Amino acid sequence: MIKQPHASPKAAPPVGPYSPAIESGGMLFLSGQVPFDADGNIVGETIADQARQALSNLQHLLAAAALTNHAVVKTTIYLTDMDDFPAMNEVYAEFFEKPWPARSTVAVAGLPKGVKVEIEAIAMME
Repeated sequence: MIKQPHASPKAAPPVGPYSPAIESGGMLFLSGQVPFDADGNIVGETIADQARQALSNLQHLLAAAALTNHAVVKTTIYLTDMDDFPAMNEVYAEFFEKPWPARSTVAVAGLPKGVKVEIEAIAMME
C-alpha cells in the first residue's frame, strides 16, 4: 500500500508524530485539525472562531492535495461542550454544501491546549 503525505504551510503544524493528511487508495485522510494558525497559536476564543480556523486548516490541507471541500465525504467533530453544537453547526454550513458529508459529532473531556473543537475528515481523490 502506497501512502502519500500532504501538508500545507498555511495549516497548523502537527503537534506530534503524525501526518496532517495521508493519501492512500484513492482517499485522503485528514488528521484532526484544531484552531491553531500556521505558527501553532490558538485562534479565537468563541466556538465559531475556533471552528472556522479548524475548517480553514482542513481547506488548506485539501488544497495541498489539489482538492476542495466538495471532495469531503465524512467528518468527525470533537467538542468539549455540546452546548457549542449550534454555533459550530452554523460555521460548518459555511464550508460545506449539499450533498453534505456524512458526519459524527462527539463530546470529549478535553482537547490539546484547551481548545473547544477538533475536526477530522475523509475525502475522495477527484
